[in-house]
Amino acid sequence: MNIEKYDEIRASLPAGVCLVAVSKFKPAEDIAALYQHGQRVFGENHAQEMKAKHEVLPQDIEWHFIGHLQTNKIKYIAPYVSLIHSIDSFDLLKEVNKHAVKNNRVIPCLLQFHIADEETKFGFTFEECEAMLNDPGFIELKNVEIHGVMGMATFTDNMEQVREEFQHLHQIFQELKNIYFAQNPDFKEISMGMSEDYPIAIEEGSTLIRIGSAIFGPRNYNV
Repeated sequence: MNIEKYDEIRASLPAGVCLVAVSKFKPAEDIAALYQHGQRVFGENHAQEMKAKHEVLPQDIEWHFIGHLQTNKIKYIAPYVSLIHSIDSFDLLKEVNKHAVKNNRVIPCLLQFHIADEETKFGFTFEECEAMLNDPGFIELKNVEIHGVMGMATFTDNMEQVREEFQHLHQIFQELKNIYFAQNPDFKEISMGMSEDYPIAIEEGSTLIRIGSAIFGPRNYNV
């Protein structure tokens, strides 16, 4: 783990930008060390792995779920998750609401948009999102709150393409804010930017950057 790099990133962040330390595939010991250094927000993309870590680590950690969420895994994170970044369908949002009701919680969520030039990425199109927001059933979901948007840029060395994709997500955020969430002060988050491209993301309006390998080092997928 690179504490010096962590300190460098933290020191460079403008006011209003939150660092989500992406701890997937990393042991609880690494998370505990960064927690002792002052970090409180951690991101995971496997529900059962996040549950196991939540059970053994300090209870004031804010756990963000950042990966593709399967409906049958919501039960593992619903009791404690602080923010779900990756709502990519109306059906998923309805299932999260259902589990939030069971846990007597209101779960904050971000709407994930497909902004990359890659078929493997998940996310709404703008038209799909509008259809959901205009559906009468959306208003009935009382145990979820939409706090903003999330997107993943194309995995490429072309930083101009990455910048354009981040600009696109910011434009989506602004349109949704103006049309659907103008009266909602909680709709304020744009989750974009990872280890390779977070400076560009911040320039283009990101409020949540998801940093893993720059802090924790290369992932060990066999953990």
